[in-house]
Amino acid sequence: MTLKTRKPTGQVPWPLILVEGPEKSGKSWACAELSASEQVGQTYWIDLGEGAADEYGAIPGSRYLVVEHDGSWGDIITQAQAVKEEAQKAAAAGEPPAVLVIDSMTAEWDLLKEWATDRAKKSAHNRKLLQQDPHAEVSVSMNLWNDATARHRRLMTLLLTFPGIVAMTARGKDVAELDDKGKPVQGGRDYKVEGHKTLAFDASVWVRMSREHAPLVIGARSVQAGLRPGVDRPKPIPDFTLEKVVFDVLGCEPKTAQVRDVRELNGKDQPDPLKAVKAEVWALAQARGWDAEALSEDYAQTYEGKLLGQATVDDLTEYRDILAHAKEAA
Repeated sequence: MTLKTRKPTGQVPWPLILVEGPEKSGKSWACAELSASEQVGQTYWIDLGEGAADEYGAIPGSRYLVVEHDGSWGDIITQAQAVKEEAQKAAAAGEPPAVLVIDSMTAEWDLLKEWATDRAKKSAHNRKLLQQDPHAEVSVSMNLWNDATARHRRLMTLLLTFPGIVAMTARGKDVAELDDKGKPVQGGRDYKVEGHKTLAFDASVWVRMSREHAPLVIGARSVQAGLRPGVDRPKPIPDFTLEKVVFDVLGCEPKTAQVRDVRELNGKDQPDPLKAVKAEVWALAQARGWDAEALSEDYAQTYEGKLLGQATVDDLTEYRDILAHAKEAA
């Protein structure tokens, strides 16, 4: 058994920003303003149920592209992956960092909850229940919630490893405090971010917008920001902009920022063979100075128009050997 270790880099990673708050508190506006910064490159806006993307294009200086999708989970995740690939190209070319805006993550989790509920309605038990009473409450089993969470986790892994800046909005509000049995506590109030329960945990910096006071940095996974959990109170930001949060509060430096080292965990004893051979092919492509587009084009030429994204383990193993042999011959 060999111990594998490395020293920490100490570098500031690309931020995953949660911008949350009540309605009409400036969440989407702040994201559009970020696109006007001279310190960022192309901004891509995925609108999920908010409908602000077109109108906010009139904000002075804003320069973002609206990412089109058909509303389905499959198309949304495909478009997000396509944006990530564009961000990788920009990073490889030494261009200013790409920005991805997700507006909003509240709508994203609502979509997945609806998906889980629709699946639950098709179970034998619930079908019988709905036949007797079309308005009966449908129970969603834990395995369906786990499936919805797995889809959410896939998107979050993509955002956590995005080679640029990600700003995701969510709704937040005061709600009645509940006890351990789910009953309201008299006079008790609590604050809730509407979205998947781990959304705030995953964010590297958490900003709360308000109609009454200046935006607050609620928390930050950062050495630069200096917010100590349980010690420092939320930090107001005078003359708030997301540009200021990224480059001043967090101290993100595009020339040295790195993608977070987030490994997708699984319960398998052995690594995923497809993922392993993909990594080997990508390493050989990088050694040739290729980006993702050049790699896809070469694969298509080698295999008469076949798509790299549809390659099997056997296909990629053969292609890896071709690249490795060509490298040795050179």
